[in-house]
Amino acid sequence: MHNNIKSGIFGVCIGDALGVPVEFRSREQLKRSPVTRMRAMGTHRQPLGTWSDDGSLTLCLAESLCNGYDLEDIALKFLQWYNTEIWTPHGKIFDIGIATRQAIYRISKGGIPQLCGGTSEFDNGNGSLMRILPLLFYIKDFSIEKRFDVVKEVSSITHGHIRSVISCFIYLEFLIEILNKSERLESYQKMQTKVKDFLNNNPICSQNEMDLFDRILSNDISTFPEDEIKSSGYVLHSLEASLWCFMNSESYSEAVLKAVNLGEDTDTTGAITGGIAGLFYGFENIPEEWVSELVRKDDIEKLCNKLENRLMK
Repeated sequence: MHNNIKSGIFGVCIGDALGVPVEFRSREQLKRSPVTRMRAMGTHRQPLGTWSDDGSLTLCLAESLCNGYDLEDIALKFLQWYNTEIWTPHGKIFDIGIATRQAIYRISKGGIPQLCGGTSEFDNGNGSLMRILPLLFYIKDFSIEKRFDVVKEVSSITHGHIRSVISCFIYLEFLIEILNKSERLESYQKMQTKVKDFLNNNPICSQNEMDLFDRILSNDISTFPEDEIKSSGYVLHSLEASLWCFMNSESYSEAVLKAVNLGEDTDTTGAITGGIAGLFYGFENIPEEWVSELVRKDDIEKLCNKLENRLMK
């Protein structure tokens, strides 16, 4: 059986690296010149196979979980990354979201980790969703109530609004079904049932807030036409786009290329989709060429093995 941790984390980092060179390009531009392979330079002038803050913060969370679950340590890892001490691809930062930057500033001033993330409606970028995947392997056997509480804590280090928390929760509940070897549509339907039951029985947000998730929880997001799928940096757009790309693809490469070629926040849509597709199809389905081109691939593999040894006993 393939290593789920390796499949998921490499899935995130490779999807991220495919999107970095074309971040902020429009869907129309990418229809004219679609991404079909790893590229160098582009938007951020980075070498081939370079991942961004999405990959960095995913790796920071994974490394922290190797030492057990400790919010202070997770927050410290984020701060160490920001100070270019750990998990940069080339020793510098070239991409960071506004909400994440503000949260890390609060961390640097000694803030309580789970209170450092913004809580206004305008703090719903995709910065916690893009990095949340490693938490899956820690929470997968908990009760759904405990899973939600832990997801809320870890999201809130950078993104504390309930919309961001629920987005992370939906993503990880879907991945739990994939870990359980359910097929795509079955995983999606089981996730819908579980999350709706939980939200209906636990009044954690307003009905208006719950209604924002109707397209995902009360419909089949994969049936929406592409022009109704947005790929901005808004957390709900990122979640919808990633589920849509995965559900409408037949391989890892098709899923992440579809995600990147939606345009706009290409690295993050690629990363979030890549996490799902990596887990579903397995590491062996990720193109070998892309793995070999990924920056610091040996360091990432060592981290995956370390986390595997810690959590998958």
